[in-house]
Amino acid sequence: MKRQLHLNLFIYGCGHHRAAWRHPNSSVDQLGDIRYYQSLAQLAERGKFDAIFFADGQYTDSVSDGPRWFVEPLTTLSALAVATERVGLITTVSSTFYTPFHAARMLSSLDHISNGRIGWNVVTSMYDAEARNHGHESMPDHAWRYARAAEFIEVTKRLWDSWPDAALKIDKAGVYADESLVHQINHHGDHFLVDGPLTLPRSPQGHPVLFQAGASEQGRNLAALEAEAIYAVAYDLAASQAYYRDIKKRVKAAGRTVDMPIMPGLVTYVASSQAEVLAKQRELDVLLPADASLRQLSMFVGQDCMDWELDAPVPDLPPLESFTGPKGRYGTILRIIEKEQPTVRQLLGRLAAGGGHCTMVGTPDVIADQMEQWFLNEGADGFNLMPPALPSSIEDFIEQVVPILQKRGLFRKEYLGRTLRDHLGLNRPAA
Repeated sequence: MKRQLHLNLFIYGCGHHRAAWRHPNSSVDQLGDIRYYQSLAQLAERGKFDAIFFADGQYTDSVSDGPRWFVEPLTTLSALAVATERVGLITTVSSTFYTPFHAARMLSSLDHISNGRIGWNVVTSMYDAEARNHGHESMPDHAWRYARAAEFIEVTKRLWDSWPDAALKIDKAGVYADESLVHQINHHGDHFLVDGPLTLPRSPQGHPVLFQAGASEQGRNLAALEAEAIYAVAYDLAASQAYYRDIKKRVKAAGRTVDMPIMPGLVTYVASSQAEVLAKQRELDVLLPADASLRQLSMFVGQDCMDWELDAPVPDLPPLESFTGPKGRYGTILRIIEKEQPTVRQLLGRLAAGGGHCTMVGTPDVIADQMEQWFLNEGADGFNLMPPALPSSIEDFIEQVVPILQKRGLFRKEYLGRTLRDHLGLNRPAA
C-alpha cells in the first residue's frame, strides 16, 4: 500500500494560541464539559485522523493568564472511548510520578474500554513545580529520570504480558482463566519492586502504542530502543530532517525493524485567501497580553524575562548544551532567534501558538503543498496538529486541507482498521 500521512489532533484547552481563550467565540466556558472533548474527538474521527492526543501537566502557574490543564486526561479518555469508534486515543503518563503497575493497569483498562485504540506518550516531566506536588524538593536530574523511564517501560510491558493471550478461557462450565499461564514478573530493579501479575487480561492491542517525544541525547536513545511512534519539535524542514534522519538511524542501529512514524507538531492557519488567513492570525495575536507572553517565555528559556524590553533584540541566551530544561523547544527558540533575529515582541508572537513548533499560514493548497514537501523529503511521516483555536482551526483544516491531501493520495478516505496499531501500520506485539 502507498505510504500515507499520519495525522493527530493535539487537544489543548481552547487551542494552542495563548490568547485563544480570550476570543469572543472561544470555548473557554466548556472546558469542564465532557461533551466539548467528545465533539472534538468526533470531529477528528470525521476527518479520519489516526488519533487525538492529550498532553498533561501536574502544576499550576499564573492562573490569570488563561487555562492550562482542566480535565485529567486518563479520566477523559474513558468518556471519549464510548463517544467514538475508530479514532485513536493517546494520553501522557509521567514515568517520574506514576508507578508501572498503576500505569499498566489504567492504560490496559482503557485499551479494553476502547477496543484497542489507546496510545501512551511516556514523559519524564520537566518542572520543579510538578516535582513539589509529588514529594520532591526539585525535579530529579535528567540522567535519573531517564534511567527510571527505561525501567518503567520495561516493567509496564512485562505486566501487560503477564497474561498471555491464551490465558483467558471463559469456560462457564470450567475455568475463567488458566492459572498456569498467568505469571508474576518478580521485578526487583533500581527504581521499582513489582511482583505482578496485572489484575486484568491482555488488552486488544497487546500493548497500547508507545509514543515518545525526547529531544535530548538520552531521550533520543530511549526513543530508538522503545518507542513505536515519535512526537517531534521542528521549526522548519531542515531541523525536522536532521531529527528524522537521526532517529531513523538510531532505530536501525538498535536492531529494530519497526517503521516508526515521526510526527512533528504543526500549527496551521487556513483560509481561502492570503488576506483572510492573515486576518485570522491577527485576530488572535492582538488578544495576547505582553505579561502573559513574557511569563510563558520565562518558562520556555528557564529565566526571568519579565523586564525584557519588548521592541529590543532578544538578549543573549545560554547555548543548548548548558540548558537543563526541555531541550527540543529551547533549541527551536535558539534557531528562531538565529534565523529571524526578532525583537522580543516578534518572538512572543512567533511563540504564541505552538511554542516554536512549525507554523504554516496560507490557503489550503499552500498548506497541503508544504505538508507534502515535508512528507516526501524525510521531514515527517505525519503531523501532530496543534490548532491555534478550538474548534474553529481544526474545522478549517478538516474541511479545507484534508480533501486536498485525500485527492493527492496522501491521506486515507476511510479507516482500514479498527485499532490505533492498524492506523499506524504497527504490528501487535507477541506476549
